[in-house]
Order: sequence, then C-alpha cells, then structure tokens
Amino acid sequence: MDELRRIDLNLLLTLHALLAEKHVTRAAVRLHKSQPAVSHSLAQLRELFDDPLLVRTGGRMTLSARAQGLIQPLENALHGLNALLEAPAFDPALARGRFRLALSDYAAHLILPKLMQRIRREAPGIDLAISQASREAMLIQLADGELDLALGVFPDAPEEIRRQDLFRERFVCLADAAVLPDNGAMELQDWLSRPHMTLAMRPDATGEIEKALAARGLKRHIALTLPHWSAAASVIAGTDLILTVASRTTKGQEQYTSLREFAPPLDLAEFSYQQAWHARKEADPAHQWLRAAILLATAT
Repeated sequence: MDELRRIDLNLLLTLHALLAEKHVTRAAVRLHKSQPAVSHSLAQLRELFDDPLLVRTGGRMTLSARAQGLIQPLENALHGLNALLEAPAFDPALARGRFRLALSDYAAHLILPKLMQRIRREAPGIDLAISQASREAMLIQLADGELDLALGVFPDAPEEIRRQDLFRERFVCLADAAVLPDNGAMELQDWLSRPHMTLAMRPDATGEIEKALAARGLKRHIALTLPHWSAAASVIAGTDLILTVASRTTKGQEQYTSLREFAPPLDLAEFSYQQAWHARKEADPAHQWLRAAILLATAT
C-alpha cells in the first residue's frame, strides 16, 4: 500500500493507453488529452518504474520487457478498480441477508402473504424481521438505521426520508347493526355522540380523523384505543362502539355478521399508503428489489 502513495492513479490510465497504442500521439487521442500532457506522464512513468517502457526500434515504438510484463497485471488492477466503483449486481436467487421492516398488522394482512410468496420463490436467502411502531417512532428508526423500510402514512416525513405510494385509501365506519339507524347511516351529531374505538400505537396519537375534526372545532369520545387491527372487529361486535378505519381494514370480517359498514358523516380526505426508507438506502440494489417486490404485492 505504501507504493500507492507515490503514484497518481490517473497515471495508470495513461500507462494503459500507452501499452495498448504503443504510440504517444494515439494514446493522447484515446485519452482525450494533449500530446505534451501524455509525454509528460510517460516521463513520470519511466521514472516511477525505472524503465523506458516505450523503446524506439527501427522507426517505431515497441514495449520494453518490463512494459510487456505490466500489461496483464495492469489490466487486472484497472478491472478491479472499475468493479469496486460499479454498483454491485444483485441476484435475488443468490442473495443472503435480513431486512428490518415496520408495519401494522393491517399492512401485514394485506401485503405479507404475496410478498413472502415472492421472496420464498425468488429470493429464499432473504429474511424479514417485522416490528410494529408508531409513525413517529418509525421515522426515527429509519433515520437511526434501525429500520430498513417502514409502511404506513407519512404526510410530514423529513427530507431525508424517501417515500413511494403503494395504493390509495379511504375511510369507512364500522359498527354493530343493533346500534345503527334503520337506514344504516348516521348523522354527524349522532356519530359524535357515540363512543368510538381507534387504532393507534399510542393512546395520545393524533391521526387524520382527529385533525379533520379539530379543523372544524369538533371532537369525538375515544372509549378504546387499540394497537391491533386484527382484534378490532371482534371487539366492536355486540357493543355500541364505532370504528372509523381504512376501507381495506374491513375486508375478511364476514364472520362478524352483525357488523355493518357505512360512510363517515364528515368529509375525510383519501390518503396514500406508502413505503418509506432513508436516502442512504436509495441506491442499494437489494433494497431496490425489496421495494419493487412490495409494490408488486400491493398491485393486485
């Protein structure tokens, strides 16, 4: 390694051209440099290797024995340096590693079955470690490098967090038929007067529904805050609780025959469900493959 400190690595590119062309002017053309600049570099190379390298013989330039011996080692060295700077190739079938993801059980239900089918089929050496956290915690963990990818809704993510929309969502309400009016709908004041259940990782979390209500000077009574989507339907069945959630959350709950779905009695904007990652992961080939696999898992 000490020898490398003595040399400008650009000289190796000049040496490569000189060995290939055996001519200073042609090497200059190849390198897009002036002939005097290449001649100066040749003088430096001769001093460095203590050898003439190019020798005039019978009116033309030929390689010295030392120069002949440099051709293959130099080719190998430059090829190795080029490979070092290239983005590493990613072959899913040969890849080994583990990704740390944060997502709710709602996302796990929607995405993991198809995602794991693809991983086991195409990249069986890739493992996933799934955790669950609040939106704020996920953003912090992405920034700290504790997570590779997070799935959720991230309207106010910092600049270094990259996001990709997976699908659009809308809110629906779910309640037991016994507490609903005969028409299956509910006016806003009636809706506000009822006890509500909300899905959140933190009891004091302020989600999109609370923000929409606060913008109108309204507030609802949260009787139960639950972090587990999978238990939500079974909890509200047979009670007077109302649950307002993303529409895909209610799919697969047909066994709870008393539950009815209805539109929220206030304007709640649609939103994008996203995957998010730190900018440092942007160009990683394995990470790019995983993000593409997740997008495909949500496409159908």
